Amino acid sequence: MSRLKEQYQNEIVDAMNKKFGYKNIMEVPKLDKVVINMGVGEAKDNAKLLDSAVADLERITGQKAVICKAKKSVANFKLREGMSIGCKVTLRGEKMYEFVDRLINLSLPRVRDFRGVNPNAFDGRGNYALGIKEQLIFPEIEYDKIDKVRGMDIIFVTTAKTDEEARELLRQFNMPFAK
Repeated sequence: MSRLKEQYQNEIVDAMNKKFGYKNIMEVPKLDKVVINMGVGEAKDNAKLLDSAVADLERITGQKAVICKAKKSVANFKLREGMSIGCKVTLRGEKMYEFVDRLINLSLPRVRDFRGVNPNAFDGRGNYALGIKEQLIFPEIEYDKIDKVRGMDIIFVTTAKTDEEARELLRQFNMPFAK
């Protein structure tokens, strides 16, 4: 069992229970899944760019990436329905906790001019979205082997009912929120 999952089951549940006073242990919010999404708009012209984005995402997460296709045609973007324009990975269980641990303790401190993540990026239902400008912050990516710097979206889906509960849950995971 990963160190973060063990910590969740012991310390985080106790801290959340103390702050919000849940009557039942099953009410305590937990991390449900983490979705990492990479939009590759240039892939409509060059399919090789999507392949390298998929390879980067698979190296970072340790799981196979799914290619996302356009749902609608948009003439202004020269985009047709069914064109491959991105990739995503959904992490659950052991791999999710492992990724969250690496993201918070290794990758985020490597961001240039890092002052913390936005504490207001919650959606109103207890889910948190985090945007990253470059994939180089992850130790699995070698600087010499990348063809282009790409960003990604990381969405933390929790079982929390409110943003306040979700913020406290992520704070217990040592998420570095900006002051």
